[in-house]
Amino acid sequence: MKPEIQSFLEYYSELIEHIYDSDIYPLIFKANSIREEYKGKKIELCAIVNAKSGLCSEDCAFCAQASRYKTNAPVYSLIGKDEIVKKALEAKMYGVKRFSIVISGKKPSKKELKKIGDSIEAIKSIGIHTCASLGLLEYDEICYLRDKGLERLHCNIETSERFFSSICTTHKFSDKVKTLENAKKAGLSICSGGVFGIGESWSDRKEMAEFLKNLNVDSIPINFLTPIKGTPLENKKPVKPMEALRIIILFRLMLPDKDIRICGGRPLLEEFASWIFLAGANALMTGNYLTTTGTHYSDDIKFIEAHGLEVDNVVS
Repeated sequence: MKPEIQSFLEYYSELIEHIYDSDIYPLIFKANSIREEYKGKKIELCAIVNAKSGLCSEDCAFCAQASRYKTNAPVYSLIGKDEIVKKALEAKMYGVKRFSIVISGKKPSKKELKKIGDSIEAIKSIGIHTCASLGLLEYDEICYLRDKGLERLHCNIETSERFFSSICTTHKFSDKVKTLENAKKAGLSICSGGVFGIGESWSDRKEMAEFLKNLNVDSIPINFLTPIKGTPLENKKPVKPMEALRIIILFRLMLPDKDIRICGGRPLLEEFASWIFLAGANALMTGNYLTTTGTHYSDDIKFIEAHGLEVDNVVS
């Protein structure tokens, strides 16, 4: 960690410790100032394609795609390269900087991995940054994808290590960490965050942010649980808008120089949705998510520009 970041965290340690019950307006002021200092007025957009859906062997309690839960999630096998590239081209047309191939399941088969590699190669050629979220991968599998043009690997740790076994029993927190470490070893940037409102405490949230800081992740996706009928968390009460903003603030304060990316559950913020940038967010997932509806690219661009900010669409 850079010395100036460590000094920054020490300075704000008391504020971070009491973030859940402090007056939110000074927190907003600090988080927005930090975002502007490290990220300026640029907001990065990413988009995904749900390239394989449903019939997942894992038991993540919040997920509609687990085969053991009776949900209305779509079920289909890996889609073709042409369809994936078509989605990527549409995203690029609207100024999306990064495009990710996402599949359900613990990990892709060898046959699927090859097809995904071919799709990554094609996406790379159209001039958009490449990302993939493919479950738990070994080092050699990641190297194969890197050589095909993959730049970033996504694998959410979801929550704190302490709370993880409460929401998933079919794989371990350490399995996810190993995948992320494999990606770093292969020279990729890494994206990892989680879901909030799944029963975790503020201590879990702080522990999670601390872990991601120590792992030196590049991007932290923040999702707010949208309870889905048929999953074990279907009756969970969603986080309230002010709590959601405090979560964003926490991650901006603890990871001041990283991309804080708001993804699923944005509608839960209701009339406070426009405060996400003030709370420290500098990136959005746009378009649809895996099993829930998102916001159209053009609407998000208007949303960003209405706040005097700019879409960061420079692909270097």
